[in-house]
Amino acid sequence: MTLYQVDAFTNQLFRGNPAAVCPLTNWISDELMQSIAEENNLSETVFFVKKEQHFDIRWFAPSCEIDLCGHATLAAAHIIFTELNFKEKLIEFHSQSGILTVEKKEDWYTLNFPSEEIKEIETPSILVAALNVPILKTYIGKWKCMAILENEEAVQNLTPDFSKLLQLAYPDIIVTAKGNSIDFVSRFFAPKIGINEDPVTGSAHTMLIPYWANILKKNKLVAIQLSKRTGYLKCEFLNDRVEMSGQAITYLKGQLTI
Repeated sequence: MTLYQVDAFTNQLFRGNPAAVCPLTNWISDELMQSIAEENNLSETVFFVKKEQHFDIRWFAPSCEIDLCGHATLAAAHIIFTELNFKEKLIEFHSQSGILTVEKKEDWYTLNFPSEEIKEIETPSILVAALNVPILKTYIGKWKCMAILENEEAVQNLTPDFSKLLQLAYPDIIVTAKGNSIDFVSRFFAPKIGINEDPVTGSAHTMLIPYWANILKKNKLVAIQLSKRTGYLKCEFLNDRVEMSGQAITYLKGQLTI
């Protein structure tokens, strides 16, 4: 079994978000995929199987399977285009979150994902305690909680109390604010699934893009995820869908001795 490691949402090694990519000819057991993901110890390991007209895709964090991952989908598309002799310009992935597409445009990859509906809630007191900064508004989606902060500096300088975030009902926490020189910035925390901070999170932008498109009254946006590794995304709001464009670079190619 061949394994690749790709840095996604960047064109520089050691930046963006690393993902392990395992192309398969047939599905292996869930237990083995989970063990491989745990051994890789990256935020996500992605597995895919080629079908006639599409690819089936699944994503595993070190502790569990997840229902959607943007950066690992981008990483998988990068490997299909650069290593597996795929000649088309558009890849269609079938997943438990529906149909996802990735289109190659020169050295950029454009992911097309479903938009996530959000609703405003009263800010939980444990979230206030965990972030320890003023929270303007709080929203929830299917699994994620999103806190709107005052400005880019509040997002950049945030030092969450992860022990308190673990007490929140939602496994994924997004913090975001209007950017100084770009449209919006964000960070993403998921300590409940073993990821204190995710470097660049495509799935978070299924909530972020609709929110900021409405606030800023524009459908094309530029975003930066302000983790230590940093990620850069070009975004577009398409009502029930969103598009995220990013780059990727291969760090490693190896063989699993399983």
